[in-house]
Amino acid sequence: MLQHGHRPYSSLVSILALVCLFASAASAVSAVLGIDLGTEYIKSALVKPGIPLEIVLTKDSKRKETAAVVFKPSTSSSTPNIFPERIYGGDALALSARFPRDVYSNLKPLLAQQYHQNDLVATYQARFPELGILETKSRGTVGFSSSSFPWMEDPFSVEELLAMELKNIRANALAMAGKGSTIKDAVMTIPPFYTAEEKRAVVMAADLAGLRILSLISDGLAVGLNYATSRTFPTINDGGKPEIHLVYDMGAGSASATILKFQGKIVKDVGKYNKTIQEVQILGSGWDKSLGGDALNQVIVDDMVEQFASTDRMKALGTEAKRFTEHGRTMAKFWKESERLRQVLSANTETQTSFEGLYLDDVNFKYKITRAHFERLSLKYAAKVKSPITLALESAKLSLADLESIILHGGAVRTPFVQRELESVIGSADKIRTNVNSDEAAAFGAAFKAATLSPSFRVKEIRTVDTPGYASGATWTSDGKERQQKLFTPTSAIGAEKQVAFKLLEDFTFSLYQQVLTQAGELIDTPVAQIQTKNLSTSVKQLEENFGCVAADISTKFAIRLSPVDGLPEVVGGSVSCEATERKGGVVDGMKDLFGFGSKKGDQKPLAEDSEDGEASSLSSESETAASTSSPKESATPDQATSDKKVEDKPKEAKKKTQTIYVGFTSQVAGFPQLSEETLERVRERLDAFDASDRSRVRREETLNTLEGFTYKARDLLEDEGFIGASTETLRTEIKQKFRDASEWLYGDGADASREALKERLDELRGLVDPVQKRKDEAAKRPNALKSLQEALDQVKVMVDVVKQQQEARSIAEEQASSSLASSALLAADGVPSATESSSTSVDDFADLDDETYATSSTAATTTSTPTSQPYSPADLTFLIATRDDVQSWLDSKLEAQGKLSPSDDPAILASELETKSRELNKVVMDLLQRQMKKAPKPPPPPPKKEKGANKVKGGAKGGKGKPPKSLDIEELFKDMPASEREEIHQAMKNVRPEGSAEGEEPGQPKKKEKEKEKPVHEEL
Repeated sequence: MLQHGHRPYSSLVSILALVCLFASAASAVSAVLGIDLGTEYIKSALVKPGIPLEIVLTKDSKRKETAAVVFKPSTSSSTPNIFPERIYGGDALALSARFPRDVYSNLKPLLAQQYHQNDLVATYQARFPELGILETKSRGTVGFSSSSFPWMEDPFSVEELLAMELKNIRANALAMAGKGSTIKDAVMTIPPFYTAEEKRAVVMAADLAGLRILSLISDGLAVGLNYATSRTFPTINDGGKPEIHLVYDMGAGSASATILKFQGKIVKDVGKYNKTIQEVQILGSGWDKSLGGDALNQVIVDDMVEQFASTDRMKALGTEAKRFTEHGRTMAKFWKESERLRQVLSANTETQTSFEGLYLDDVNFKYKITRAHFERLSLKYAAKVKSPITLALESAKLSLADLESIILHGGAVRTPFVQRELESVIGSADKIRTNVNSDEAAAFGAAFKAATLSPSFRVKEIRTVDTPGYASGATWTSDGKERQQKLFTPTSAIGAEKQVAFKLLEDFTFSLYQQVLTQAGELIDTPVAQIQTKNLSTSVKQLEENFGCVAADISTKFAIRLSPVDGLPEVVGGSVSCEATERKGGVVDGMKDLFGFGSKKGDQKPLAEDSEDGEASSLSSESETAASTSSPKESATPDQATSDKKVEDKPKEAKKKTQTIYVGFTSQVAGFPQLSEETLERVRERLDAFDASDRSRVRREETLNTLEGFTYKARDLLEDEGFIGASTETLRTEIKQKFRDASEWLYGDGADASREALKERLDELRGLVDPVQKRKDEAAKRPNALKSLQEALDQVKVMVDVVKQQQEARSIAEEQASSSLASSALLAADGVPSATESSSTSVDDFADLDDETYATSSTAATTTSTPTSQPYSPADLTFLIATRDDVQSWLDSKLEAQGKLSPSDDPAILASELETKSRELNKVVMDLLQRQMKKAPKPPPPPPKKEKGANKVKGGAKGGKGKPPKSLDIEELFKDMPASEREEIHQAMKNVRPEGSAEGEEPGQPKKKEKEKEKPVHEEL
């Protein structure tokens, strides 16, 4: 056990740690992100104090970022093993024709996909033929090798490339949030058909990007959440009918339909109050992975290939279509242009485009397509439009009549034939809703969900109920047989928990699985996690030994739920229990017996003094107990004895209590082999090296731009009159030659120079230009600075005159006072009474009466007429004169030195030095003025009380209240000064405001104080 002296120290450390934690948290503003992870585009929304639900803009001020990254090969051969430049978004896609081997776009369908025998991988390879797609060694998933990294052995996984794109999104959000903000938490959208492997891949990519996933949310639910933020739905507690809508989301990679129920609900609030909340719940979902914008683009690409192969030039070359479909640059140009053509056909009936430099870099091709032709090519996809709706209705066990509307989302829903198919399915165009942003609704919904989960924000309470999309269950072995139990359905609520009983009393292993659809449409059980119990056998033995439990009564249970983060089944707890008869004499009673307290019935007695051993003492105690308990029965009546015997003979009913022991367990991820910690650390180091390389490249580009701008600036400087006056002809010639050499070097060997070489050139040019520029600036600033300093010296001179006049007036007053005292002394020596003495000795007819006087006397009145303090001392005058002389002497010497220099020489006196001296003089003057304003005479003390019957002080009864002397006024102080000098003092006081004076207060005036009432002093006469 810890010593008592250590406990306060530990508590203090904990408190200090919490204080530091809160202080660090308060220093940075926390923000959250909602990310709509699409196949072709990534949209994100930011939530931050002061920025509610705002779309994050790209570096080009666009509202969505193309999901692409390119490794631009380095042109420098002098630095081997250098990381190439990374470019994101539309800029990366624009380089796909130049670098078809290094542009990675539309990576989402490849997440957690096995390399071998996979149709998705084959389709992706056909679209981007020159990409180096290969199999990763540790997991067997898809990886990429880059020609920009011939020296790097480890390929890039899809998760690592996606992490780069997410890092770019996070950087854009941080730039938008502002300095001092942090972004670590995010909610990300996923399709409803994502399996456990795909969900884990998304979470891993976010983790590598520095984001913590608060929750994954289905695309349809995110759109529905955004739909509910601005609406109120009928309350079911009041008999309202819920609204049922279908969200049809068709993006680049897939199409999905999600049926949502919107309703209001009254729930219990804090205390005895209730509150009404809104609720959005998924009832069912369906999807088609082969239907999307990419599939429609592929239709146009195939038509381009066919028409291109039928041109006369290609027929003359005898080239088959298969040959140039493997040509990376040609296919990159076709694929990029097909997206634009499809979007144009959504608003126009026909369009065309032209290509240059195809295949052999000398073949040109013109392509034209109409909307009717495009729709004929897409007939098989038009027939698939309604399949997600049918599957969603079957999953929710609803019909089309139950739907109030279809909410459209995704870029591909703008295709005309898709909307016609949806209208034919629903039966009316009025039920097709376009009142949500089809591009950004999911991002806004995800951001709202992130704000709901974050403790930093308080938003409208909308509860969401998501579903896993797949059924799940548990499998284990018992009595040599494989056991299986289904736990959750595809429409079970994420976050739901179930207690699963196992008839096993020894440590065992069980697995959690998920039923997913294969590409052939078959349901298979894929493992999700493997659970191993740790102390089950030991816990069962404890129940049997300590509580007398029988094996048949012991129950083993585990709590399994759908994780609120990713919707996968997980074990949250386990226990083993049984119902046992509660035993008397537990641990507490045993401790009582140990320390001799015994029970309350007196069944324990102290040992006899003459006992020799424990056995004798025990017998003696039993006999005494028997005697003591028999005495009451002997004195009782026979009827009472009979009734007591019946009560004693009746057995007491034993109480049963459930005894529970918690079971420990370990959980391991099943399915694809997970990356080891060593591999993850290596991936993080590579991402950090990429980031460091990008930062170094940005700094180099900044230095290069500064150097280029400086060379252009030199032309203007050499023609500036001020620059010419501050430099010599020889220096200007040298500067001109240096700048010419630097410009030629930049467009030659300096194009690939390092940042250090660029900075060296920049410093060399600045070393020539900056001194001249400094002389030019000093020459422009010096006159005003000199004028300010001269005004400050004049103010000090005026202040010196004021102090001298005050001291002279003081000397005169003191001489007059001393001569008056001398005259009074001579009169007293001659026996002539003074006026005061004669008045005080006069007879008063009312001297014997008691009266109330006030704290005022003729003596006090006389005192107030003389000054109580001297404003300035001779030391102040000496200090003023010395400060003025020092500054004047310094200024004269500097001006003399400056006069000997030419305009091209470095100045002997700087404007900053003149400003410093001006501030020093102003401070001296203001300090003296503030001291004068603060010196106010104190009121005189009240006169001492007189004995009863003493003569009353003159003016005591009729003098009224005494008034304190007025504070010395600045105008009174300077009344004898000439008008011109008084005006200079006023100007000095206006220019320099004393510290602590409020806006609007006149300098030199004391602050107004509330007038205090004076209390009368009672005296006995």
